[in-house]
Amino acid sequence: MNIKKPLVINQPEVGELIRELRLLTRLTQEKFAAQLGVTCLTINRWENGRSNPSPLAMEKVESLLVEMGNRGENLLSRYAD
Repeated sequence: MNIKKPLVINQPEVGELIRELRLLTRLTQEKFAAQLGVTCLTINRWENGRSNPSPLAMEKVESLLVEMGNRGENLLSRYAD
């Protein structure tokens, strides 16, 4: 059985990753928040380093990165250990 290791990125890198992903997808904080099922204020807090995404939110972020293909994988490789 292959158990997937959760994506763990600490601040400030996770905020930078979230911002870059949002900008690559050309979404506002509001639209990006809706896609992840969180509030716009939550996205703002993540991007500004005031809080970290939950493990579930990070799963959604990772899924978005994978869906983006090479661009997403390149972005992920810059931030993930």
